[in-house]
Amino acid sequence: MPEPLLPFPGALPLPYTFDFEGETVRYGSTGDGPPLVLVHGTPFSSQVWRRIAPIAASFRRVYYFDLLGYGCSGQRAGQDVSLGVQNRLLAALLDHWQLTRPDVVAHDFGGATALRAAVLNRCEYRSLLLIDPVAIAPWGSPFVRHVRAHEAAFAGVPPYIHQAMIDAYLQGAVHRPLPDDVLRIYSTPWTGDTGQAAFYRQIAQMDQRYTDEVEPRYGELDCPVSILWGDDDQWIPVDRGIALASMIPGARLTRVPGCGHLMQEDAPEAIVAAMLQLIA
Repeated sequence: MPEPLLPFPGALPLPYTFDFEGETVRYGSTGDGPPLVLVHGTPFSSQVWRRIAPIAASFRRVYYFDLLGYGCSGQRAGQDVSLGVQNRLLAALLDHWQLTRPDVVAHDFGGATALRAAVLNRCEYRSLLLIDPVAIAPWGSPFVRHVRAHEAAFAGVPPYIHQAMIDAYLQGAVHRPLPDDVLRIYSTPWTGDTGQAAFYRQIAQMDQRYTDEVEPRYGELDCPVSILWGDDDQWIPVDRGIALASMIPGARLTRVPGCGHLMQEDAPEAIVAAMLQLIA
């Protein structure tokens, strides 16, 4: 498969493909040193790390990838892109990269993916930095709940209506409005016939049971855990972060003022600072 066209300056390259259970997953790697794995959330892609990975690459070998059904990874009708498959993908990639006990930084659904991989797949991390993770019930915005109940109707709306909805949805993830060029970074993979259907497919497969089954086991984590949470997160309120920190022995919660759910845009410096402190 040819390398995907990345439509904006400064994009993280995704030159490599990994065959996961017959599906194509795109990934990239940069830097040198002990391994650091970055896991994005929904409805985003590995491009959320485009300003963070180059900094981390100065002291770590950085690995990043697009979750199955996201970004430049494969999208198809009938595809399983739920949290039930993403932890298996992460475990398979760690094996493919031959990594043992990497540092892991995970955001949103990526947080659930990393937590599930640790608990269910026995993946071992040197440290884990969670950023506004999907981890504790209840979760899911009113928009998500409505789409889950009417996936087919949303998948068939005219493209201009879909674009307006996805732009409004993405703007809800930040404290400060995203400029148009950044909106396009995150919305482009979800446009066109294939991308539009994939967007509503991944929402339709959001199921709380995937966090319910591991939530009682967060106390089993045996690595240092740090949690960052945007004080102005409108998608998942900060009280979920407080509850999560109480479930993980030794976990440290840092609340970031003036920051929404997408901390990579609102406060990337907070992520870099926490990452440096944790892995030191």
